[in-house]
Amino acid sequence: MATLSDVARRAGVSPATASRVINGSSKPVTDELRERVLAAVAELQYVPNAHAQLLARSHRSAVGVIVHDVSDPYFAEITRGLQRVATDQGRLLMICNSYRDPDRELEYVELLRGHQVAALILAGSGYHDDAFTRQLNEKLAAYEATGGRVAVIGRHEHSGDAVMPDNRAGGHLAGRELCALGHRAIGVVAGPRILTTTTDRLAGLRQALAEHDLDLPERRIRYAEFDRDGGAEATARLLDSDPELTAIVALNDSMAIGALATLRARSLAVPARISVMGFDDMPIARDVTPALTTVRLPLVDMGVRAMSLVLGAAAPAPRVEVLPAELIRRDTAGPAPGPPRARTTPRARRANAAS
Repeated sequence: MATLSDVARRAGVSPATASRVINGSSKPVTDELRERVLAAVAELQYVPNAHAQLLARSHRSAVGVIVHDVSDPYFAEITRGLQRVATDQGRLLMICNSYRDPDRELEYVELLRGHQVAALILAGSGYHDDAFTRQLNEKLAAYEATGGRVAVIGRHEHSGDAVMPDNRAGGHLAGRELCALGHRAIGVVAGPRILTTTTDRLAGLRQALAEHDLDLPERRIRYAEFDRDGGAEATARLLDSDPELTAIVALNDSMAIGALATLRARSLAVPARISVMGFDDMPIARDVTPALTTVRLPLVDMGVRAMSLVLGAAAPAPRVEVLPAELIRRDTAGPAPGPPRARTTPRARRANAAS
């Protein structure tokens, strides 16, 4: 395999000159020397070292992205938006999965900073953990001091620009819709307690119920992992403790699909017997049977906006963009079932008819 020295010898230039041409240095090189070096690269089929190129260039070309789990449809959609802008601008994405482990997030920030990425984007819920928040902000501030750019998606109280889905308004939309349909016994399949996303969506839901003179007691909330199995297990616990529920709000669509699986296994008709509401509007929501009524967040746009902020012109102060939630009516939410009709015997029916 050809080396940089081989290219320099073939072109009749110094290794430093060959490096400047290959790595796109801003230092001037004559057209004649550039042509000789590029001809030698082609003849020798030289492949440059990506890490060496990063160090040699006057600008950083990669963007580091930390998500909870890119296999989660929520983060997959956000990543689509991030990738769209990065590709258009010739940037490389370095994606790290934290699996909702705060310590791992701190390690990834240090790792990406060591790789001299041009920007850092942290996508996903924040944590109700003051010590972690303080440590993360310190690391992000140190990174920004070296010229790095930071944006967060869906997080509170962090350094840098922010793109915020309106989770609280989305929870309010879900609650208001179910109340309008006549539901009063509403249960919630929630994500982990430590996540600010869980808190925000619950707060909006509570507000909507309060506006209809309803409360949301803790006995009607079950916390679980933000995935399909978590939703299925939490729904089973809800039904075991409160079988008279007429509606379930799942705080993401994956959990809602798990809820539908549990309801199907128990032969509970949706929405005739019990309604289900999801959150996020991931692509599969329209394809499940029955199609999922949910709260839509503009996930791809969230990624587009965050990447545009960190790669665009810097602002004198951090910017916060709030993206709206939207109610999407499909087939899993319907009117609350009425009280069961009293059963009558044939003799009673004849007596009623005679009277």
